Amino acid sequence: MGEFQEFADALFGQLSVEIDEEREIIELAVKAKDDIADKVKFKELEEIAEQTIPEFKSKIEEYMGIKVPENIQIEYPELEELKRIKGNKVFADKESKEFVTELFNAVAKENLKKIAELMQQDTAKYLVYSTYAIQYISKITTTYGDYLDSVIYLNKFILSRYPQIVLHKQGEPYESTFEKVNSGYHGAVKMTVLEELIHSAQKNLQKINKNAAMEVNRINEELAKIILSLDTETVNKLAEYCQLQAVPDDFPYAKKANLFFFLNPDHFLIEQIGPDIMTFTHVEIDPKIGESIPELVHIYKKWLVPIQQHHAAFTAMEGMAEFAVENILKDDQDFQNYLTTFMGTDFSSYQIRKSMGKDFTKAVYERLGKNTFKKMIEVPPNTRELKDPQLYINKMSPNN
Repeated sequence: MGEFQEFADALFGQLSVEIDEEREIIELAVKAKDDIADKVKFKELEEIAEQTIPEFKSKIEEYMGIKVPENIQIEYPELEELKRIKGNKVFADKESKEFVTELFNAVAKENLKKIAELMQQDTAKYLVYSTYAIQYISKITTTYGDYLDSVIYLNKFILSRYPQIVLHKQGEPYESTFEKVNSGYHGAVKMTVLEELIHSAQKNLQKINKNAAMEVNRINEELAKIILSLDTETVNKLAEYCQLQAVPDDFPYAKKANLFFFLNPDHFLIEQIGPDIMTFTHVEIDPKIGESIPELVHIYKKWLVPIQQHHAAFTAMEGMAEFAVENILKDDQDFQNYLTTFMGTDFSSYQIRKSMGKDFTKAVYERLGKNTFKKMIEVPPNTRELKDPQLYINKMSPNN
């Protein structure tokens, strides 16, 4: 278990900043709650959200011309449950889903022994899905909501603590600043509920995104198995050629893991070629690397189609939501106060933030108006159209 235990330790080493931040938030919230008790009182998150949902369902239908499903549920997970839910956001096939669930449960409980056992049980799956654990869990303190399978999850860990922490940091007398901070708190909930309700209405985009991400993960598992099957001589030769960090010979899995993370197409191709890879139909690799791993170029070619589908669907989903939130909430005072009290910015600065998906949605909306959102859901843009919205506008309005 020695080397596998080292990997478990390394995983938590990469999450240490986030875990420390989570503990600090808990401590600050307790102190803030004690200090402001009996002076001012914030409403419960659940109460604000339940009041907000009917209003925003109507606004989405009115502004976007799309309907929010009737069967939407809303849940309010705390920290450990949030981490488990993040595992559900990793799209893996049936065979790998159980492994992902166990891995995220172990991370949520900070169970290093179980993580080491999981890596020993299936090293290829661990290499692919441990990166998601780091990526997703590191964003828990900055992600207010999630949507998955007809359920909106509001981050109770953050949304129920931040208002008290923000008010406490501003200092006494709390009564004098409460109104603005409380308004900002309502604005944060409004923004999150609105965004996730929009995601719930993007059924076709959600399906395309999920299926493409699942295929990307299958291909990454295939690559991990190929690299784990390489002999020591080949691994050492490639590690030297690719100038990877030296690893002692008694850590064979670490050597192969380094090679996998380097050659993983998400890293290797994007690092070598840049974001333009998202519009490529062909890819070539260094012949010396190809000689050692003949299957690699085939893996990369297979990866291009689903990664582009995933990138396009996800960018469209997020961009549409950003654009709609900005326009539906532009005159909302609670949202304005959220930006100033919680984010330290203002609406003008918020409005000019660049985003490929938002910019695409804006360009199409200027030509197609309210029909934009329905069309984007039914006929998602591809990666070339995201870069050049006019291509999509021409496709959607061929007579223009």
